Amino acid sequence: MLRTRLRGLYAITPDCNDGRRLLADVEAALAGGCRIVQYRDKTSNKPEQLARAKALHDLTQRYGASLLINDDIALAVLVGAEGVHLGLDDGNLIAARAILGPDKILGASCYADLALAETAVAAGVDYIAFGAAYPSPTKPDAPRATADLYTRAKRKLDSAICAIGGITVANAPPLIAASADLLAVITDLFGAPDIAARAAQYQRLFEEQAA
Repeated sequence: MLRTRLRGLYAITPDCNDGRRLLADVEAALAGGCRIVQYRDKTSNKPEQLARAKALHDLTQRYGASLLINDDIALAVLVGAEGVHLGLDDGNLIAARAILGPDKILGASCYADLALAETAVAAGVDYIAFGAAYPSPTKPDAPRATADLYTRAKRKLDSAICAIGGITVANAPPLIAASADLLAVITDLFGAPDIAARAAQYQRLFEEQAA
């Protein structure tokens, strides 16, 4: 089942104008144990996005990891990525599942809305993302998703649960305890002085919770 792969650190790439640095930083996260990466790029042109997505997919394949593309089904299909993440206004989930087929990962942003998550799961997503878990430097105006929301969603929905927004190694444990399967992290991971070590810290949090 795809869902069995959906646990642990979920690295989301930061805005980066330096393709070599982006690859180096993602490889460091993979070396630290991360096995799911989302390529999120709101600033590069299409040729740059294609080149970076291909390079990232080659890299994640070497580590046995999964690459998801943010908001762009066509790009995901073109590079053979393992899946797609869609926001509320980024496309129809039922259509996305039909295009991707049953073996690709489909994720959806559900903000702090359990009803929206129920609709997404009915449309065939593999995971739903709730956020912001904490105040987020990436999306400072995002509504807050309480720990109780993750717990209720886990009990009610047949999908993996992803927490996103303002997550750090220090504030992550309550989210894992509240049944978050994935922790989506940008700043605390890629802004760390040692990305591999930070990724390993996140992975250990999940191992400790399972022990």
